[in-house]
Amino acid sequence: MKKALVIGGGPAGLTAAYELLDKSDEYEVIVFEESEHMGGISKTVDYKGNRMDMGGHRFFSKVDEVNEWWEKMLPLQGSKASDYKTLGVDMTLAKDGPDPDKTDRTMLARRRVSRIFFKRRFFDYPISLKFETIANMGLLTTIQVGFSYLASVIHKRPEKSLEDFYINRFGKKLYSMFFERYTENLWGRHPSVIAPDWGSQRVKGLSIAAIVKDIFGKIMPGREGREVETSLIEEFKYPKLGPGQLWDVTAEEIVKKGGTIYRNHKVVGIIKDENDHLTGLKVDTPDGEKVYEGDVIISSMPVKDLVAGMNDVPDDMRQIAQGLPYRDYITLGVLVPKLLLENKTKLKTISNIIPDNWVYVHDKGIEMGRFQIYNNWSPYMIKDLEHTVWVGLEYFCYEGDSWWNMTEDEFADFAIQDMINLGLIANRSEVLDYHEEKVKKAYPAYFDTYARMDELVAYLSSIDNLYCVGRNGQHRYNNLDHSMCTSFEAVSNIISGRTDKSNVWSVNTESGYHESK
Repeated sequence: MKKALVIGGGPAGLTAAYELLDKSDEYEVIVFEESEHMGGISKTVDYKGNRMDMGGHRFFSKVDEVNEWWEKMLPLQGSKASDYKTLGVDMTLAKDGPDPDKTDRTMLARRRVSRIFFKRRFFDYPISLKFETIANMGLLTTIQVGFSYLASVIHKRPEKSLEDFYINRFGKKLYSMFFERYTENLWGRHPSVIAPDWGSQRVKGLSIAAIVKDIFGKIMPGREGREVETSLIEEFKYPKLGPGQLWDVTAEEIVKKGGTIYRNHKVVGIIKDENDHLTGLKVDTPDGEKVYEGDVIISSMPVKDLVAGMNDVPDDMRQIAQGLPYRDYITLGVLVPKLLLENKTKLKTISNIIPDNWVYVHDKGIEMGRFQIYNNWSPYMIKDLEHTVWVGLEYFCYEGDSWWNMTEDEFADFAIQDMINLGLIANRSEVLDYHEEKVKKAYPAYFDTYARMDELVAYLSSIDNLYCVGRNGQHRYNNLDHSMCTSFEAVSNIISGRTDKSNVWSVNTESGYHESK
C-alpha cells in the first residue's frame, strides 16, 4: 500500500485522514500531532469539569458536504434553536437529562448572539439599525454615522488596506467606533497597514447595504429561501461537549478505519529529494527522532514551519516563509457566581445571564479583545450550571511578549482587573477559580511578506506530492468549514491523480461568505 503522512491533528488534518481512508483503500494513513489533544485550535480543554473552547467555534456552513459530514459524526439533537423556549436548548436537557459522556455524540441547536461592548453599552454585531442602536449612539452620533456612510457610497476609496475596505462598507464614523480599535488589538497593527485580503475573506459581503437588505428580507415574502450573509445568521450547531468532541470522535473513526494517530509527535523535518519530490518526515517522538517514509504528504502545519523544516528550498522562497507573521492568543477561563451585566434582551437564558456567545470589547484602555460565556455555548460545558458562570477572557498577543511571559497568576491578576473595569464583576474576591490556555500561531496575519504569498503558493504547488490544507497550512484565515473543504479537495486530487492544485488553494475565495472573529 501507499503511505499518506498527515501533519497535524486539527480539523484539516483529521478531515483529510478520514476522507482518504473512507474513499480509498490504496493508502495507509498516519497522522502526526505534536500535542496530546485532537482538534488544534478547535480543541476543548476540560478544567475541573468546566470546558473551554479556544476562540469560539460556530458550526454553520453553506457547503452541503460539510453539513452532511458534521451530521454523520455528531447528529443534531432536538429541533432548531428557534423552537426552544430558552437560549437554543431545552431546559430539561440541562437539568434533568443524563450526564453527558463520550457516548453522547450529538450537536445542539444554538441561537447566535454576539454583541459589541462599547462605553458600558451593548451594540449588535453586526451593527443593526434598530431603535436601541440609535438610542445607545445618540442622535448626533447617529446623524454623523449616516452622513459618513453616504460619503463612503459617493466616494469609494481605492482598497489598498483593510482600513479602506471597512470605510467603503461602513463609513469612516462607524469604522472609527467599531472596527479600528478592535482590529488593531487583534493584529497588533493599524488597519491602514494590513492588506485588504483579510476583510475580503472574513467580512466579504457584509456592509450597511447588506444589513438593510437582511432587515427587509426578513419581512418580505419568500424569506425562507433567501441568501443570508454568514455574519447575519441567527442559528448554528454546536457539539454538546464543545468543538473538541467532534475531533475526538473523528480520531476514533480514523482508527476504526485502520488509520494510525501518533500524539506527542512533532514533525521537525520534511525530506525532499533532488527531483523536488517528498520522501518522508523527520519526527520528534517521545522515544527520540525518527524518520517516516511516505508517498503523499498532507500538511496542516504552519507554512512558516513547513518551509523551515524542508531541505533545498530556494533562498527567496525561504525568505518569504520566514517573514510570514502570526498572531498568538491567550485565554483565561474565570469562574464566578454571576455577572453584573443585566440581561435586557427578550431571550430567556439559564440563570438569566446575558445571552451572548461572545462579546467584542471596544473600550479604549481595556486590553481584552473578547470574552466568551461558555454557559451559552452549551450547558454541558459547565460543571455547576445553576450556581456558576464560566467566562473566557481573550487576549491577542505575540509569543514571547510581556503577556506571554507572565506567570498564570500574574496574567490572571491583569485580566481579572479588566473584568472589574468593564463592570463584569465588582471585585477580585468574587473569582472562584481560573485557568489559562495559550495558543501559538492562532491567526495567520496579512502583512510583512504576505504580500508575496502567491509566489510561495506557486512553489509549494510545484512539489508534486505535497498538499497544504487548513488555516495555517495555507496561511489563510479560514473558518472551520473551509479548512475542511481544502482537505476534501486535496483528497479528491490524490485519488483522481489530478496534479493541478489550484482547487485546493482557491477554497474560500468567493465573496459574501465569512464572519469576522
